[in-house]
Amino acid sequence: MSSQRLMALGLRFYVVVFFAYLFLPLLVMAAATFNDSRFPTVTPWDGTTLKWFGELAADGGMWQALGNSAIVAVGVLCLAVPIGIATALFLNTVSGRAKPFIYALILSPLLTPGVIIGISTLIFWRQLGVGGGIFLTVLGQSTFIAAYVMLMVTARLQRFDRTMERAALDLGASQWQMFRRILLPYLKPAIYSAAVIAFLQSFENYNTSLFVVGYDTTLTVYIASKVRTGLTPAVNALGLILILVTVVLAVAYEVKRRRETARSVKGV
Repeated sequence: MSSQRLMALGLRFYVVVFFAYLFLPLLVMAAATFNDSRFPTVTPWDGTTLKWFGELAADGGMWQALGNSAIVAVGVLCLAVPIGIATALFLNTVSGRAKPFIYALILSPLLTPGVIIGISTLIFWRQLGVGGGIFLTVLGQSTFIAAYVMLMVTARLQRFDRTMERAALDLGASQWQMFRRILLPYLKPAIYSAAVIAFLQSFENYNTSLFVVGYDTTLTVYIASKVRTGLTPAVNALGLILILVTVVLAVAYEVKRRRETARSVKGV
């Protein structure tokens, strides 16, 4: 067997193992949703049932926690994305020895454990009379999620042709007009991607939320508490619904992207 053939087989084997590692846990979780066992497992199989979807519908606490997570994620989106964009634009103008220091300082929240961020946020704002809740959760999560946005926008800015910016200013455009008509359209793909990442990072966050959420429980905190008191396959049912929603949105986005690409090719 030739080395090229062996490498091709090794690559295929790696791809199969990689996707199995990614998707097998999700398939097991989805299968456990239809098991009649009161524990979220596929073995032993006690019969096929749909009752856990009914249990999920009747679990008011879980739906309230899901709503709180969505509210927090939207709040983080509205706060972290503008901060991340502004930070990226600021770093793009900084030069010299100060830039690496400022860059490392901005990225430091990503290297800080979420537990530390949550505790420090709670202690600081309690001194100002602000207790735990959705507002404090948004602030705590935004401190490190904004860094993700900054990284993605900065990567896009590094490929920006600065001559377009100078040309617009030379032709009489103001800084705001240049930003709105040239720079912002160029950054839109990175901003959209960063917004999705920010939403998902907030939605799945646990360590920081645990200390700042107060009585307004988010979904991750609620599920963690259910693990201690007794987890049922109703959680699997919610996970299955979220997976299906994600797949539908991804397929819809891909269809939309391909249609736009086909229109642009026809236009050319």
